[in-house]
Amino acid sequence: MARIELKNVSKSYGNHEVVWDLDLVIPDGSLTVFVGPSGCGKSTLLRMIAGLEDISAGDVLFDGERANDVSPVRRGVAMVFQNYALYPHLTVRDNIGFGLKMAGAGKDEIRERVDEAADTLHIEPLLDRRPAALSGGQRQRVAIGRAIVRDPTVFLFDEPLSNLDAELRVVMRVEIAKLHQQLRATMIYVTHDQVEAMTLADQIVVLRAGQIEQIGTADELFSEPRNLFVAGFIGSPQMNFLKGRHIGGGNIELAAGGRLHMPGHELADGEPVTVGIRPEHIVTQSETSLVSGRVDVVENLGGVRFAHTTLPSDETMVVESRADVRPKPGDNLSIGFSNRHVHIFRESGEAANRLTESAIGDSFRRVE
Repeated sequence: MARIELKNVSKSYGNHEVVWDLDLVIPDGSLTVFVGPSGCGKSTLLRMIAGLEDISAGDVLFDGERANDVSPVRRGVAMVFQNYALYPHLTVRDNIGFGLKMAGAGKDEIRERVDEAADTLHIEPLLDRRPAALSGGQRQRVAIGRAIVRDPTVFLFDEPLSNLDAELRVVMRVEIAKLHQQLRATMIYVTHDQVEAMTLADQIVVLRAGQIEQIGTADELFSEPRNLFVAGFIGSPQMNFLKGRHIGGGNIELAAGGRLHMPGHELADGEPVTVGIRPEHIVTQSETSLVSGRVDVVENLGGVRFAHTTLPSDETMVVESRADVRPKPGDNLSIGFSNRHVHIFRESGEAANRLTESAIGDSFRRVE
């Protein structure tokens, strides 16, 4: 295992900066996920940690030792790529043991370590097959097995599930989580899928345009997003955003109609704000309604429905409803929510100071 630290790390290609002045600590034995949209620098960051990309400025430290000039082999990392890169003419056993063979390991050692990896990944029956006879998930297990036999201090995963179908991604996600619990090795996982990030990570690093937007656990990012970007990126379906303004006394007037009582924020009178509320925190009860809207589309997922609703302000909201409430296109929904679950963002996009415990109310508040 290893503790990895990045100090003022930057990467540029000519005049194009991909990552700049970035500080980050990867705790020993953690599973840290880099998540963000395409082009945010997450794979570049992973490759710099691996030693596959030169660092333009700053330092990468492994257990306190500067590793900028240390080769990938000597860093003790093993990387699993999106493309499995298996040798088609070799069996699964030979693919997994290929790196050990190139390192000069003996046949008995290779056999023992390959068997151990196969047992861990439940692919013992596949050892004599060739990659063409394997499914996508089986090929990914072989690629992970090839990394395991090297007994690395750090596992690096670069969007390893992107080529799999939705059902298999869920299965492999669970397998990777189990693998981390079993090995307790330091793992860094890159994905653009926030669901993967939230279900796998001990620590999530949200990246945008080469910068860190927020670091935290899934619960922290979900409940305490630092800005509009994180609030909209974390959570599925994403958070709803409504325009409003603070009119004094902790009251916010919504562009869609109605006023919301939100004491405990440091907001100036007349200050424009964005109100954020997640679909699962909305209720459709007329006695607690703040706004109303017309249902345009309903996504029926069996036990839950998502009603895509247009408000009088032409803003849209996604409203979650359970099986006992069955909205239909064309229905008019009365929408309410508790101030306990509301997020307030300033015009800059940054979160306003959160409510104090004494100011949080359990009840729904509508100010006439």
